[in-house]
Amino acid sequence: MKSWARKVLLLLTPLLVAACDQNGNFVQEAGLEKLNRGVSSEADVRNAMGQPDTVWEKENGERTLEYPKGPAGTRTWMFYIGQDGKLADYKQVLTEENFARIKAGMRKEEVRQMLGKPRTVVQFTRKNEEVWDWRYIQSDASQAFFNVHMDITSGLVTGTSVSQVYGH
Repeated sequence: MKSWARKVLLLLTPLLVAACDQNGNFVQEAGLEKLNRGVSSEADVRNAMGQPDTVWEKENGERTLEYPKGPAGTRTWMFYIGQDGKLADYKQVLTEENFARIKAGMRKEEVRQMLGKPRTVVQFTRKNEEVWDWRYIQSDASQAFFNVHMDITSGLVTGTSVSQVYGH
C-alpha cells in the first residue's frame, strides 16, 4: 500500500469505526451504538440521544421518548421504556410499513404517537381538511413526503397520500 493511501486510511478509520456498533454493524443514528435493549436505562437513552421532543406516558408506567430529526430530516426515533425503567425497544418510525398502518377513521392523537411530530401542518379550511406531512426515504432511496389528511371538525383521518420531494 502506498504511504499516502495508508495515511488516508489511518485518518478515516476512526470515522468508520464511530459509525459502527460494538459488533461492527453500521449505526443509523449517532448514539444508538451506546444503547442496549433490556440493559440501558432511560437516563442512558437521554445521555446518548439528548432531550426528547415528546415523552408519551402510559398508565402502566411505560414511556415512549420521541426524537424527530426534522424538519429536513427523514427519521423519527421512538424509544420504548418499560415499567422497569429499562430500554425495551427502539425503532425509526418513518417507514412505508408503519405508514401502511395509518387508516381512515384514526384519531390525530393516534397518528401523532405512531409517527411523531409532523414536519408541517397545513389547514385547507374550504375543504375542512388538515394535512400533516413527514419527509422520509422511500424503498428506492429517494425522498418523499408522507401526508395524512384529516377532517378538521372531527380530527379523524380521511386518507393518506405520498408526494415527491423535488430538487433533492
